[in-house]
Amino acid sequence: MFSPFKVVNNLISSSWLKSLLYQILIVLFAISAELKFQPHEALNAAQLKLALEKLNILGSVLYIAAHPDDENTSVLSYFSSGRLLRTGYLSITRGDGGQNLIGSEQDEILGVIRTQELLAARRIDGAEQFFTRAIDFGYSKSPEETLEIWDKQKILSDVVWIIRKFRPDVIITRFPPTGEGGHGHHTASSILAEEAFKMAADSTKFPDQLKFVKPWQAKRIYWNSWPSDERTPDKLITIDLGSYNKLLGRSYTEIAAKSRTMHKSQGFGSMGRRGETFNYFTYTGGEKADKDLLENIDLSWNRIPNGSRMGEILKKANEDFDPENPSAIIPLLLEANNEIKNIEDEYWAEVKKKELLEVIRSAAGLWLEAITGDFSACPGDTLRISAGAVNRSNFSLILEKIEVKSSSGNFNPDYPNQKELSDSLTYGKFVQNDFLIKLPENINYSQPYWLTEKKLKGSYQINDQKLIGSADNNTPLLVSFTIKAKGTEITFEEPVQYRRVDPVDGEIYRPFAVTPNVSINLNEKIYIFPDSNKKEIFINLRSNKESVSGSLKVLLPKNWKAEPGEINFNLRNKGEEKLFGFTIYPPKEAGEGEIEMQAEVGGKIIKTGMRVINHPHIPVQTIFPESKAKLIRLETKKVVKNIGYIMGSGDEIPEYLEQLGYNVVELKDQHFNNGKLNSFDAIIAGVRAYNTQDKLASESKKLLEYVKDGGTLIVQYNVNRGLKTEEMGPYNFNLSRERVTDETAPVHFSKKEHQVLNFPNIISQDDFKNWVQERGLYFADEWDPRYETILSTKDPGESPLEGGLLFTRYGKGVFIYTGFSWFRQIPAGIPGAYRIFINLISAGKYNSSELEKELGSINSPGLSP
Repeated sequence: MFSPFKVVNNLISSSWLKSLLYQILIVLFAISAELKFQPHEALNAAQLKLALEKLNILGSVLYIAAHPDDENTSVLSYFSSGRLLRTGYLSITRGDGGQNLIGSEQDEILGVIRTQELLAARRIDGAEQFFTRAIDFGYSKSPEETLEIWDKQKILSDVVWIIRKFRPDVIITRFPPTGEGGHGHHTASSILAEEAFKMAADSTKFPDQLKFVKPWQAKRIYWNSWPSDERTPDKLITIDLGSYNKLLGRSYTEIAAKSRTMHKSQGFGSMGRRGETFNYFTYTGGEKADKDLLENIDLSWNRIPNGSRMGEILKKANEDFDPENPSAIIPLLLEANNEIKNIEDEYWAEVKKKELLEVIRSAAGLWLEAITGDFSACPGDTLRISAGAVNRSNFSLILEKIEVKSSSGNFNPDYPNQKELSDSLTYGKFVQNDFLIKLPENINYSQPYWLTEKKLKGSYQINDQKLIGSADNNTPLLVSFTIKAKGTEITFEEPVQYRRVDPVDGEIYRPFAVTPNVSINLNEKIYIFPDSNKKEIFINLRSNKESVSGSLKVLLPKNWKAEPGEINFNLRNKGEEKLFGFTIYPPKEAGEGEIEMQAEVGGKIIKTGMRVINHPHIPVQTIFPESKAKLIRLETKKVVKNIGYIMGSGDEIPEYLEQLGYNVVELKDQHFNNGKLNSFDAIIAGVRAYNTQDKLASESKKLLEYVKDGGTLIVQYNVNRGLKTEEMGPYNFNLSRERVTDETAPVHFSKKEHQVLNFPNIISQDDFKNWVQERGLYFADEWDPRYETILSTKDPGESPLEGGLLFTRYGKGVFIYTGFSWFRQIPAGIPGAYRIFINLISAGKYNSSELEKELGSINSPGLSP
């Protein structure tokens, strides 16, 4: 379906009021999409038993692949919950270039969503999550292209860095380096993994990293493969991932299905397998194993100096564990906490210290929270934080100190950020302490760290080496609780969160965010001027604190003009929003530019907006894009007015057609049932509409009747798997997986005289310049001879593909199937893509003599209806 903003478009004609309602809807959806993310919960008895056993296992496995959703969650579940190893997944990219089945977010915004989906999956399967700086730039047919765009040495250094930090005993790749994984990114991920496997142990490789980490040689590297004629099961390491965990009451494949289902933007809801499920592993490097990937690896405390005593204590704690009285083993756990100070291996000391604290917390049923009354604040703001603790065991605990910590900057000494205490935490007594702190003036905004700098073509710019690999930001504010237990001091940390009570969903938590004083939100990311007429645009200015005043200024390129150029503002209340209108005068000639908004508040310049990403399966995300938008002065002709749109898996084309002056209506059941289709000059089916819209199984015939009666139907790309109907067009055509991934690939005009290339816009090679990510995908590879092909294109070294645009007349109307990626080019503001797409939606009007007369002789000589 359309975004809810479509409702506003249909009901309200006033641009001023429409923009105001847009912002109200944004706030409402921010509230509705909050999730129940809460402070650490105590592990239940079964989980606590597994955690105790894991304390005595010192081993790690790192799984490496290219994208979110490439990981084998069954393998991760098996090693994490079954073998109790420290288990990690390194996704080379954040999935920024994929498609999105749950919304219209694309590019880096989609990458934020997929990052959080992976973290949600890891909370289920128990693994940890890592990334490199590489950007998912879409489908690639070769690892050579992939590694060139990524800058191989840069991403290779990231993989080496993560191996050195994580120190895996075994590395597993999802794909082989031979290309059997298909996607160029897949193959590249394996090439990087195999090279990094060797380089991580070499101190001459990326030596600057050795200021923070030490060289590390994993024992072996294997490929999570599948049997073939050459790779028979008897020659491979075999693991039954369907084995059952009695403590958890699930098989590892059942756990994996819940984990994989978190990849909702990919539509990867999964069914849990029950029974034997074998996976196979092919040797690719290091010391070869016979039957077990962990052969000849000491997984006990004996692997490190002075570790045997630690192992004895933890073994005793595990043996003495009573699920009816878990706190009885706290003395042994405290003894282990003291003993860990003698461990010389800093890596394992840090890993096991973290695990041990969680076991102590759960054994005591200890609840700790750090709550603030608002989900955001600005640098320099005062903020009240309520820090609470309750001991739900009979073991004596004393709360000695509470301290608020900032991820950047120091607190104002006039607002103490710590309290020395001596509060006895007796069974069931909730102890609360409130702080009034002042946020540091230099505290960072809660922007995802990889988005703080302008991205390059193939990678994000991250200047802090220690941040590379991290899945997410550090929380801006932490509260540490120092607790004394039987003479031993232990410290726990909790992120500061916002909490409210919803009348339906109950207790709701939301991450606390640091925001700029004001946010400047443009109501469009592209402003299109189809002619030289002026256009009024609206800026939504939101105050993120009390009493903010300043000036709002518009910056434009040469030959563009704004009235007024600057406006003063005064916002009294936090959350207050005001709309400011500016009239933009474009130049007479076609061209592109950029509008930038900036606010001056108290001598500081602010150039960011604020966007809240809301989906019910991940925490609310707040990001701060630049307050910029693209300006396009377009030369085109408009020959149709009313367009019906069938939404598919989500795209933004309708809103840009509306900017061009077309009346766009999302097609609902009543349009099909009441014979209203003929009121539309053209109907467009969005990307994957025939994969996602159940109603098209029964309504596709009505669409073809609409064409027969004189309408124009444009079907954008679909995949041949899972089609609701085979009757997309009036004649048969077959969808393939063929695509052209090089966005600069030459486009050949097979029929230069065809109306698609001449009416109402004359199309040239310039219209295919500056495309993004790809030319197109899921082209047709077979079609009825009654279809015409007009364009062909190809990736380097391949044969031309003609099935990216099929055109036919059917009855009085026109049907077009197009695999060209309009859903990417139009939101990216590619002028040529607009001009060609306008020709597609205008195709049914070509024979109109009145329009020919109105437009004049714009077509090339010799072009005839």
